[in-house]
Amino acid sequence: MPAETPQSLRAPKPQPLRVLDIQLYRVSEDLTEGLIYFMLVFSPWAFGTTQPWSISIMDCSGYILGILLLIKLILRSWKNYQLPRWQERGQPCPPEGDSKPEMGGQGSPRPNLASLFLSPSGLTVVLASLTILILLFCLVSALNARATFHPGNPVPEYHQRPAWMLRFLPSSMDSSASWRVFWNYLALALSFWAIRDWLLGKSGPERLPSVPSTPDTRHSTPQLLPARMRRLLWVLSICGGLLALESIIQRAAGLSKLLFLVQPRVNPNTETQFGPFAYRANAAQYFNLLWPVTLAFWWTLQRAGRHGSHHVLLFCCALMAAGPIISTSRAGAFITAAILILTVLLLFAWPLLFPEAASVRRKSRASLRLVLLCGIAAIILGFALGWKNLKPRLAGMEESFAGREQMYEAARPMSRDYHLFGTGPGTFESVFQLYRISTETYWPAQLHNDWLETRITFGWLGTILILAALLTVLTRWFIRGGIHGGRRFMLLILLALVGCLVHARYDFPFQIYSILFLFLTICALLFNLSRRPW
Repeated sequence: MPAETPQSLRAPKPQPLRVLDIQLYRVSEDLTEGLIYFMLVFSPWAFGTTQPWSISIMDCSGYILGILLLIKLILRSWKNYQLPRWQERGQPCPPEGDSKPEMGGQGSPRPNLASLFLSPSGLTVVLASLTILILLFCLVSALNARATFHPGNPVPEYHQRPAWMLRFLPSSMDSSASWRVFWNYLALALSFWAIRDWLLGKSGPERLPSVPSTPDTRHSTPQLLPARMRRLLWVLSICGGLLALESIIQRAAGLSKLLFLVQPRVNPNTETQFGPFAYRANAAQYFNLLWPVTLAFWWTLQRAGRHGSHHVLLFCCALMAAGPIISTSRAGAFITAAILILTVLLLFAWPLLFPEAASVRRKSRASLRLVLLCGIAAIILGFALGWKNLKPRLAGMEESFAGREQMYEAARPMSRDYHLFGTGPGTFESVFQLYRISTETYWPAQLHNDWLETRITFGWLGTILILAALLTVLTRWFIRGGIHGGRRFMLLILLALVGCLVHARYDFPFQIYSILFLFLTICALLFNLSRRPW
C-alpha cells in the first residue's frame, strides 16, 4: 500500500460554497462591469484625466476593481466556485500535423521549458511577474528616494541614506513625484488584470454546452467575439464617436473652452486644444489609438454576417479618423494617414496573401468598399475642416522639430548620468531644472519624447521591464488556446498600438492618464486572444 500523504502536504480542502458566496460573486462581476464602463467613458470626458481630481477618481476606481478581483479569486480558489469561463490550460496543444507529445517514463508528457512558458498560463505568470517587478521598481525608488523637491524651491531637500542603498537599489530624485506615479501605476495594474479577468467570463448563452467545431468549420466560418468583449468594444466605440463629434463641433464653433465649459490656463487658444483635451496632440493620440480598434470590431461583425446597426461603427470610425486632422496635430495627421493607407493596402491585398473561398472573397469585396468609403469620408471631412490651419503648421514643421531636438539634447545627459535605474518614476520635470544651461532654457513639464523620458526616469532596467511586458502581451496571440482573434482584427489593433508608440517618439501620450488607460485596456483585450482556439 502506498504511504499516506503527510497532513502538511495535502491540498487544502475547499470550503463549503454557500448561496451568499454565489450572490457575492455575481455582485462582484456586475460591479466590475459597470465600473469598467464608467472608467472608459469618464477618463477621456474628464478633460483627458489630467487634473488631480480626475486622476484620484480613476485611481480609486482602479483600487475598487482590484478588491473585486480579489473577492472573485478567493471564491474561485478557496470556495472552488467554478463558473463557465474561457479557461486557459497549462499545456499547449501540439501543432496541427504533429504527432503525439513526447512521453516520459510514466506515460505522461515530458515537461520542457518551452511548454512551461510558451503556454497561456505560462505567459500569464510571466506578465504577472513583470507587473509586480515594475510596481516594485516604482515602490523601491520612492522608498529609497535621494531627495524631495518642494514647490517654489529649486534646491531639493536631500535625504540621508546608506550609500549601499543608493548604489544598488533604484532611487528617486523626487520622492513625492515617484510616490504619485506608484499609486497611479498600482491602480492601472489592478485595472488591467480586472478587465482581463472579467473578459474571460462567459455570459448568457455562452454558458450553455456547445458542440465542438471541427477544424474545417472553425477556419471557414467567421466567429464573433465573446459577448463581454463585444459590449466593451461597443462602449469604447460609441464613446469615441461622441467624443470626436463634440470635438469637431467645438472646433467649428471656434470656442476656446474645453467641452464648452472650462478655459484652460495652458493652451488657452482654440487652435491648441481639441475637445476635452487641452493639448491637441493628446486628442489626436487618443483618437488614433481608438479608431482602428473600432474598425477592427466592425470588420469582425461584418464578416460574421451581422447586418444593420453595426454600421454605426463606421460612422464613429470616420469621425475619429478625421479628428486628428481637424485638431491640426501634425504628427497625429501623418499617423492617421499612414494607418489609413496601410489598412486599405493590406485589406485589399489580403485575398492574394491568404486565398479563400470565392463566396468569402465576394463578401470581403463589399466590406472593402465600405472601408474605403469610410477612409475617404474621414479624409474629406478632416481636410475640409482642418486643412486651413494645418497647412501653415506643416510649413513650419522643420523648425519645430529642430526645437524639439535641442530639448532632447539638453535632456540626454540625464540618461547618461542615471543610466541603470534612472532618476525615478515621474521625476523628469523636477530634475530637468538642474540640467538647464541657463534660466532662459525652456523648462518643459514633459519631454515630448516618451521613449527618452522613460529611459531617463526608469533607466535601462525599468525600460526593459516595461518593454518585456508589452512583448509578452503581443506574444500571446501566437500561442494556441483562448478566445479566437482573427488575423485582420489583430492587424488593425496592432496598427493602433504601433501608431501610438511612433507618436510617443515625438510627444507624450503615455504621460496622459486617459491614453495610458485606453492603451492598457486594449492590451488586456489582446492578452485573451489567440490565432487558434482550443
